[in-house]
Amino acid sequence: MSATNSQPQLQRELGVFGATLMGLGSIIGTGVFVSIGIATGIAGSAVIVAVAIGAIVATCNGLNSAQLAANHAVSGGTYEYGYKYLTPAFGFTAGWMFLVAKTASAATAALGFAGYLLNILGLSANWVIPTALLAVMMMTLIVLNGIRRSSIVNTVIVSITLLSLGFFILVCLPRATEVGIENLTPFFTTSPRAVLHASALMFVAYTGYGRIATMGEEARSPRKTIPQAMIVCLLLTMLLYMTVATVGIGAVGVNVLGNATGQTKAAPLEVAVRSIAGSSAAFVLAIGAMTAMLGVLLNLILGLSRVLLAMGRRSDAPRFLARLNQQQTAPSRAVIVVGGAIAVLVLLGNVKTTWSFSAFSVLIYYAVTNLAALKLTPSERLYPVWVGWIGLVSCLFLAFWVESTIWQVGLGLIGAGLIWHKVRRTIL
Repeated sequence: MSATNSQPQLQRELGVFGATLMGLGSIIGTGVFVSIGIATGIAGSAVIVAVAIGAIVATCNGLNSAQLAANHAVSGGTYEYGYKYLTPAFGFTAGWMFLVAKTASAATAALGFAGYLLNILGLSANWVIPTALLAVMMMTLIVLNGIRRSSIVNTVIVSITLLSLGFFILVCLPRATEVGIENLTPFFTTSPRAVLHASALMFVAYTGYGRIATMGEEARSPRKTIPQAMIVCLLLTMLLYMTVATVGIGAVGVNVLGNATGQTKAAPLEVAVRSIAGSSAAFVLAIGAMTAMLGVLLNLILGLSRVLLAMGRRSDAPRFLARLNQQQTAPSRAVIVVGGAIAVLVLLGNVKTTWSFSAFSVLIYYAVTNLAALKLTPSERLYPVWVGWIGLVSCLFLAFWVESTIWQVGLGLIGAGLIWHKVRRTIL
C-alpha cells in the first residue's frame, strides 16, 4: 500500500545548497559539542579512529538513503521506503523508531540550549525547563511558516555554529602544535571494545543527514539534489569532527576533554577553550553551542513532522495529521503535535539515557534503510550493492553494542508498536 499521488503535495523549494545546510544543521550539535567528549572518555586519543569508523558507517547509510530518496522522493524517509520496497511492518517499525528516538533527542537539544544560555546569563538552573519550553515553542512556530523560512533560519544558525567551531580550532591550534604529540601519544590506550563503543556513539553524531531524505518531497530535482547534498554534508562533517577531535585532544589532553562531559552545564569544547584562553573565549564557544542546539531542534521538528505526515497519510497515525496548511508549505497539525510531544519530554527534565536509546532506535531505523536499498533494481541503483550490505551489517552490529537494558527495552517498544500496527490494520 502506498501513498496516493492525489493527496496535496509539499512545494519543491530546496536545492543542493539548502539541503546540505539542512543536513549540517541537523548533525552539528550534540555530536560535536558533547559526544566527542563522551567518546574521548571511552576511547582516549583513539576517538579519532572512532570518528572515522562512524563516518564510514554513516556514509554507507547516507548513500543508501540518498538513492532511495532519489527514486522515491516523498516525505517520510525510511518509513516510506519500508512500505514501498519491503513490507508494511518494516515501514511502520522504521517510522516508529524514528519518532521515539528523535523526539527524545529534540528534548535533549532544547534542554542543552537552555543550560548553555542560563550558564552565560548566570541564572539559576531552576529556569532550565521554562527556557527549554520557550525554545521548543519558537522553533515550532518557525517550522509552521514552511520550509523556505525554516531554511533561512537554518542557514543563519549553521553559519554561527561553524564560525564558533572555527574559533575553537584557531584558539586551540597553537597549543596543539606545541604539545600535541605528547597529548596524542600513546595513541591506543584502550581496548578495541572501547573503540567500537565510541564508534557507536559517534555514528549517532552523524545521523542528522537523514533529515535530507525525509524532505525529499520538497527538493528540486531530487534524484540529483539529494545524493549530492548527502555526500557533501557527510564529507564536511567528517572533516570537521576529526579536526575538532585532533586539535582538542592535542591542546588539552584526553583527561580534560573526556572528563568535561561530567560537569554540570559545561560542554567539553567550552572547558577546553576556557582552560586555554579564559572565560571570554568560552563565551564565544558557548554561543556556537546554543545556536547548534537550536539548529538540531529546528531540523528535528522538521523531520519528525514529515514522518508523522507520511504516517498520517497511511492511517498509521491519526489521519488529521496528514493535512497541510492552506499554502501547502507545512503539515501544520503534525508540526504542532511534534512540538507538544517534545515539550512533554522537556517537562520530565531527565533524558540522561536518551543518547544510548536513540543510538539503538536510529540504528534499527537505518538497518531498515539499508535492507530497502538492497531491493532497488539495477536501473534504480546509484551505488554498488555492497554499500547496502555493509550498511546493514554494521547497523545491526552496532545496535546491539549498547547496554543490554537499552536494546531490551527497544525491542519491547518495537513489539508494542507492531501489535498496534496489526490491530489498526485489522480494524480498518
